[in-house]
Amino acid sequence: MSDPAIEVKALRKRFGAKPALRGVDLRVSAGEMVALLGASGSGKSTLLRHLCGLHRADEGSVQVLGRELQSAGRLSPRVRALRADIATIFQQFNLVERLPVMTNVMAGALHRLPLWRTLLGSFPAGERERALDALRRVGIEACAWQRASTLSGGQQQRAAISRALVQGAKVVLADEPIASLDPTASRRVMELLAAVNREFGATVVVSLHQVDYAFAYCPRTVALRAGEVVFDGPTAELSMERLQALYGGQTDELFPEPVLRRPANPAPGLAPVPMMQAA
Repeated sequence: MSDPAIEVKALRKRFGAKPALRGVDLRVSAGEMVALLGASGSGKSTLLRHLCGLHRADEGSVQVLGRELQSAGRLSPRVRALRADIATIFQQFNLVERLPVMTNVMAGALHRLPLWRTLLGSFPAGERERALDALRRVGIEACAWQRASTLSGGQQQRAAISRALVQGAKVVLADEPIASLDPTASRRVMELLAAVNREFGATVVVSLHQVDYAFAYCPRTVALRAGEVVFDGPTAELSMERLQALYGGQTDELFPEPVLRRPANPAPGLAPVPMMQAA
């Protein structure tokens, strides 16, 4: 097994009297694409937020790329430098809607620019070209100078993926990235995340509400229930019987559509554009 990109040990978190994570252990090797599966309230989003330092655990530790991100409720003093290698993609896109798509995407470069450029929003020509390449890669280069608010949900999520490409992230955490999208947009977004994993070698952890996309795109699945890991293994071993044993009456929530199969080819319009060089 390769060196771990993510290593979580005995992670515990409570919100008031409610336990959200109950001693979670997790190891994700560099270059894996892993589905984080579970019904509502299982702890998926909470776990992902600990992996990028948006939440601090009550107990336990998180290491990313061999560096400590947090331990025993304290973030590492070097957490900001580590976050430069971690891209987080959210369900609600987290774009500044009044700004052009290009400006949102170039924000992925802020960690390698001097402070004065950050304050003025002044981006070098090379970063502009990098952002345009990223938009071209996900098929929305024609929208580069539109306000982000004018894009559809699927286009906004592709802009968020473009921002991660510009960032040059080695770890991509996607928190329910397709929850608000229609099936066509969902498949395109998942194919893009798979391409980031396959062509960049980035480690991708994607939380999903629906198991069909895990079968289609993620070789490994980690299933959570009530803040505990209840399955960790090949996605192909997740039979309906096992899912019913894991989730009981919540199983229907995980299967809103027929189970997908991995596409033989990338989604139309995505393949012709060569992948950017990793940072």
